[in-house]
Amino acid sequence: MTPAEFIKKWKPVSLTERAAAHTHFLDLCRMFEHDDPITADPTGHWFTFEKGATKSGGGEGFADVWKKSFFAWEYKKKKRDLNMAMQQLVRYAAALENPPLQVVCDTDRFVIRTAWTNSVAKTYEIALDELIIPEKRAILRAVFHDPEQLRPTETRAA
Repeated sequence: MTPAEFIKKWKPVSLTERAAAHTHFLDLCRMFEHDDPITADPTGHWFTFEKGATKSGGGEGFADVWKKSFFAWEYKKKKRDLNMAMQQLVRYAAALENPPLQVVCDTDRFVIRTAWTNSVAKTYEIALDELIIPEKRAILRAVFHDPEQLRPTETRAA
């Protein structure tokens, strides 16, 4: 799937989170030439949809997508508060083995927050239409293939 095809498909979509999330993620996998969770890990041991997690402070929940040592990903319906979604991921982080990237998405916007221990967090925001820009696309590609590319160089000590 090309970036232009992806944008064209997802621009008019106004489905609920539940109705859109898996298909959206599968299309991202196709665009970034990455195996989908079921193909890559049929057991769900290290890459899966709906990864169960105990929230810090109590309670249970699910990260919409999780890839061990890469990311935790939370979807919301278009135009919803992605800051609340990010707070949700932060509460799941310990149960998800502290992935270095936390991604929230409403199919029209992507927010990627780095979460490496002892590094100053950095946030990347990408609008759907910006996926046509190679530099923006490279950021999201790194989420799937090489999160180290997004590791901040500034440490907390510095």
